[in-house]
Amino acid sequence: MEYYAFIHFSINTYTDMAWGLGNEDPTLFNPTQLDCRQWARICKEAGMKGIIFTAKHHSGFCLWPSNYTDYSVKNVPWRNGKADIVRELADACKEYGLKFGVYLSPWDRNHADYGKPEYITYFRNQLQELLTNYGDIFEVWFDGANGGSGYYGGANETRKIDSKTYYDWPNTYKLVRKLQPNMVIWNDGGDRADLRWVGTEAGYVGETNWSLLNATGDVPEQMLRHGVENGDTWVPGEVNTSIRPEWFYHEREDRKVKTLPQLMDLYYNSIGRNGTLLLNFPIMPNGLIHEKDEKAVQEFAKATKEAFAVNLAKNAKATASQVRGKKPVYDAGKAIDADPESYWATDDAVRNASLTLRFTKPTAFNRFLVQEPIRLGQRVKSFTVEAFVDGNWKEIAKETTIGYKRILRFPTVEATQLRLTILDAKGCPLISNLEVYKAPLILTPPIVRRDQAGNLHIKPGDTESELYYTLDGSPPTANTNKYTVPVKTGTGKVDLKAIAYNPFTKQSSIVSEEKFDIARTGWKILSTEAKSAHQVLDGDPNTSWQQPKSQPMPADLVIDLGKEENLTGFRYLPAQNWWEEASIITQYQFGVSADNTNWKTVSEGEFSNIKNSPVWQTKPFEPTKARYIKLRALKNTQEGSAPGYAEVDIITQ
Repeated sequence: MEYYAFIHFSINTYTDMAWGLGNEDPTLFNPTQLDCRQWARICKEAGMKGIIFTAKHHSGFCLWPSNYTDYSVKNVPWRNGKADIVRELADACKEYGLKFGVYLSPWDRNHADYGKPEYITYFRNQLQELLTNYGDIFEVWFDGANGGSGYYGGANETRKIDSKTYYDWPNTYKLVRKLQPNMVIWNDGGDRADLRWVGTEAGYVGETNWSLLNATGDVPEQMLRHGVENGDTWVPGEVNTSIRPEWFYHEREDRKVKTLPQLMDLYYNSIGRNGTLLLNFPIMPNGLIHEKDEKAVQEFAKATKEAFAVNLAKNAKATASQVRGKKPVYDAGKAIDADPESYWATDDAVRNASLTLRFTKPTAFNRFLVQEPIRLGQRVKSFTVEAFVDGNWKEIAKETTIGYKRILRFPTVEATQLRLTILDAKGCPLISNLEVYKAPLILTPPIVRRDQAGNLHIKPGDTESELYYTLDGSPPTANTNKYTVPVKTGTGKVDLKAIAYNPFTKQSSIVSEEKFDIARTGWKILSTEAKSAHQVLDGDPNTSWQQPKSQPMPADLVIDLGKEENLTGFRYLPAQNWWEEASIITQYQFGVSADNTNWKTVSEGEFSNIKNSPVWQTKPFEPTKARYIKLRALKNTQEGSAPGYAEVDIITQ
């Protein structure tokens, strides 16, 4: 189960919200082309092994006809209330040979009893429905988002709970084990489960990654990222991320589907770091996976197969500095015999040892894959990889943990030998598999941005590529505009498409595309005189500004647009550095004014899930004319912290 799918679909798919509020009209739910077999087929063709489905997300809307609530598919006009999407997907998974898992949100913003003891009975009743009526379930997902504002049966209030005690996790886990004894549990914020969150939804786990935690005690971010070397409980990391910026479908993100280089990075930074990869597909309102998402994972599957098509270690000769008891059953050749049950081993007292591959001729490679026999525990604490080049050993990598699987990327090197040296281990080193590959080059698409003056900046991902672009919506090629210096575009809207092109291989990257609204040339920040505040408007997502710590909440950011504009929405990007996450705004008001005196609130609410997914937040509103805008921060991710901003922008007609 290295690689499997998340599927997000719910009532908020129809309201263009990241999270449902619990008060959405169920009659909105109308997936006229729903086809769970399409979902399963795409996942199967992508090489995935299973699907985890959002049976109930935070809105409380159930995608099966639960006996315990009316807020479900049984009370929608679509299919006359006779649908059961959980059943359809479970059957589709069985047809395509995929494992099936369910996501059941502990937080329910619709249910009147949420926050009371009575809700736990309701929650467990629904859990029992899902774990008894749909066959074998391989994983259950209990999301860590708990408590906050919601409909709650019409109360329309904020409710807070203690996520560690409210759900009585020990007894909830007993129910799970009883109903599905072979299932694994994912839980963030409750009692220790079988899998751990890795502290981010960006698609990576730490380069050092132990599959261990302690059975009790808090798990700070560093433990989520890296595990605990001497932990007493096996809790491997599951890397969850979406193929688009957000988890649910938004049409505006059709241009933001992860590129092939981004997906390959996900692979190396999750599966290649002793983790599993849980990749999300957001379902469109019509009930299908978007064709761009399908194409992206097909290309991903093809590129992965090509990268690992020819194992160059297969015909090499393996020797080791030490073999356990000098017995052939543990010799170096066991690391390259393609038998997952065999392994190279050293004597018990050994902590430092090496394994060398000798190629039959000089061999070029740029990928190194190594595995420990994980059923015997995770042991390696540090290691190096060296190549024998021109009669000398050259270090090409120095790393820490291995675990079930570690894959290293490095510039192509040609060598006659390769050496893995275990520098330190918790016990005698054991290596079950070692593979070497020369993966094809995949050009990274360029990074594009537009500065406050309206100039376009296009940055390559390597030193050899040339850059080409268009501004008229047509596809860029090596015969279109060549980028050499920032491109002046004036103050209007811009539709930019750009590629990286390697003149030696004649290879092009996929297209980077971005639609920029009006330039922020004449904008001025009025609410502060701090010079660094201009970084909110500089077009660079890697710069940011924070309000003074002395600034009480609510805190305002007031901007003069220079002239009256026809506004239809605004955008907010939080600071992108992890150490600034306390500054992320979670609740806001957005106001407009013609004179900087009389203000009208045109949007207010929450930036859902923004701490875990700090991407652009887009909030549309009814068209209005204004010269001044005000983003008011009502609440941050951490109480007492100052609001922060990477970028603020507007949407115009």
